[in-house]
Amino acid sequence: MNEEDGIRLTDEQKRRQRARSIAIAAVLFGLVALFYVVTIVKMGPGAVLNRPL
Repeated sequence: MNEEDGIRLTDEQKRRQRARSIAIAAVLFGLVALFYVVTIVKMGPGAVLNRPL
């Protein structure tokens, strides 16, 4: 494989791609946390505090 094959990203493009990836991961984590909290709230406090061990 020589230098002409494929796509070579510049340092700026790599930096922007990494920033986008981090932003997408943060949004995904936020949605997961939101769904978790909404699920716990809908189940009510008894589902968390008074469950059998």
